[in-house]
Amino acid sequence: MAVTGPSITAQRAAMHRSAHQILDEPRVFDDPLALRIIGAESSSVLQAVPASDLLRAFIAARSRYAEDALGEAVQKGLRQYVILGAGLDTFAYRNPYTQARLRVFEVDHPATQSWKRAQLEVAGIAIPPSLTFVPVDFETQTMADGLRQATFDPGEPAFFSWLGVTPYLTGEAIASTLKFIATLKTGSGVVFDYVISPSLLNPQQRSAFDDLSKRVAMAGEPWRTFFDPSTLAADLKAFGFEKAIDLGPDEINACYFISRNDNLKVRGFGHIMKAIV
Repeated sequence: MAVTGPSITAQRAAMHRSAHQILDEPRVFDDPLALRIIGAESSSVLQAVPASDLLRAFIAARSRYAEDALGEAVQKGLRQYVILGAGLDTFAYRNPYTQARLRVFEVDHPATQSWKRAQLEVAGIAIPPSLTFVPVDFETQTMADGLRQATFDPGEPAFFSWLGVTPYLTGEAIASTLKFIATLKTGSGVVFDYVISPSLLNPQQRSAFDDLSKRVAMAGEPWRTFFDPSTLAADLKAFGFEKAIDLGPDEINACYFISRNDNLKVRGFGHIMKAIV
């Protein structure tokens, strides 16, 4: 992640979420603030986004899945939600729950978080009292350190979303974060996405993988870590999670992209994992 400015990948993910709002019908993920938070100039660029851009489908699906899983956790009494690598995620500003019902923590690099706060101000989007910003410079502190310095209560269950982040981290950093979540109270959980190991891809998937990995590397944020789904599930159980549910492209499409007329669906090498303590 760039240390002097916002994450390029965070910007691109926000653009894909916004494009989904204006190009796809019906929407898989409804975000009424997506276009406002990226700014008027960026919004105008979206008119040129190809309707066939399939990365958009995965980004919409992972956001929908994470918020659906959060809703299930809140119904069971969970009151803390941590968004790791929040970027321009807008959940905290359209949070349907009261502050007493759900407190939200956005964890991100200070440079990206400062940029987001500027975007919010320009867009006229108010920062609710239920939200706590947690700036973390991962070169000098851990996510757990940052949360401890905030008002996060490790004695209560918490739900985490961690979207669009793991490919850019080392395996050690990913394991450290997951182990921390696994130490929290029963009922805690996490939804994260990941890229499967290139060796498991067919030729068509490998071609798409190579193309996208080159693009993110050129942006200065190269992919570092990939997973074998079966090995990852076993690792999560070893860390202390009781349940691990993995969704590949076929499962994601079955959940969100059945009976569409626009052929929007997930293809490729991205998976979504939900792990529950």
